[in-house]
Amino acid sequence: MSSAPSRRTLFLGGTAAALSAPLLTSSAASAAVRGAAAGRVTPGADIAAGDGWKLLRGRKVGVVSNPTGILRDTSHVVDSMAAQKELNIVGVFGPEHGFRGSAQAGESEPEFEDPRTGLTVYDAYGADAKKMATLFRKAGADTIVFDIQDVGVRFYTYIWTMYQAMVAARDIGASFIVLDRPNPVGRRADGPMMTKEFTSGVGLKPIIQQHGLTVGELARYFNGELLPGEGEGGKVELEVVRVRGWSPSAPAQETGLPWVPPSPNMPFPDTATAYAGTGWFEGTNLSEGRGTTRPFELIGAPYLDYRYSDRLNARKLPGVRFREGYFVPTFSKHEGKTCAGVQLHITDPRSYRPIPTAAAMLAEAMKYDDFAWRKDNDPRPYWIDKLSGSTRLRTMLDAGKGTDEVTAAWESEVRDFDRTRRQYMLYR
Repeated sequence: MSSAPSRRTLFLGGTAAALSAPLLTSSAASAAVRGAAAGRVTPGADIAAGDGWKLLRGRKVGVVSNPTGILRDTSHVVDSMAAQKELNIVGVFGPEHGFRGSAQAGESEPEFEDPRTGLTVYDAYGADAKKMATLFRKAGADTIVFDIQDVGVRFYTYIWTMYQAMVAARDIGASFIVLDRPNPVGRRADGPMMTKEFTSGVGLKPIIQQHGLTVGELARYFNGELLPGEGEGGKVELEVVRVRGWSPSAPAQETGLPWVPPSPNMPFPDTATAYAGTGWFEGTNLSEGRGTTRPFELIGAPYLDYRYSDRLNARKLPGVRFREGYFVPTFSKHEGKTCAGVQLHITDPRSYRPIPTAAAMLAEAMKYDDFAWRKDNDPRPYWIDKLSGSTRLRTMLDAGKGTDEVTAAWESEVRDFDRTRRQYMLYR
């Protein structure tokens, strides 16, 4: 089996990254301190661990997780489970970036034996329900536990790993447990709906772009709305261990919980807040900041200039300011080249709207002659269409439509989705 980096090294790396972050605004910092001191937000994993993992006794447990599956003391849930002699943990399943989180975008870690616990860690990235079911059977699991910090956006792949795992669990007669965590970007629902023609690994089923649900709530939505129409139909036996003390109006910066990067390019809560919109820049020839210390907050290209920040600030978009910035990506787009552009400074996470902001950023970038949409060798060549769910965003912007008109185009889809999702919400 392949070797893997030390989990201790991984956790220490995450801590060092957190220590290097700029200070929060005074209000956010005060709220974070209050939350940490009071311990008011308690993820589902801590609830289950505090009960001695009783809900898992007598079961053959497979765990879908990554470095974010931690308790408040930053120990990993797999370590906590494995230390309980009365539990039978039969395997661990790693998503994109791997169980250790060491792989870059579109990559995973190969199967290996965990040096701390001796458990087999299976590579589940990109697995459809059939392959996932094969892995679960190979491990001998009759209960699947999902514990990964999501960031609340359709094109973040962990929710689709969860979906495939739910279908697979149903198909083999296993139960499914979600250890719930806060949605770091809160309750707001926004953005275009995925259409069937453009489904992919970054948007497998028809939900809107910023769904505003926790993974536990989304699992309930999947089970009620989507699993009955998948394959032979029917629901999975689902249990959600709820978060205690969390208000959906509270952004990640105010929960007091430790932040572990859910993926290598999601280093800070502000990254997640911006990503719901600036993830669209992966579908352009601009750098989305990969290869810098501020991915998805630094946006630029060699052909931009100071006018980009000036024009964006002139729009007076809520909750954000744009600093004229220059950077040289160490990998990915424009590697080794000086890019001009902006750094987003989110001044108020509550009023900031990532998707309308990103639409405005695209509209201003398109005023430069060298702007282009990213194309792949695919029957659906435009990556932005896969990210946004259809051709609509691209074609409207290409036609010179104003950003208010562009964002108004999906308002009815957001209203319909919001009405449906309400019955699956666990937090008010």
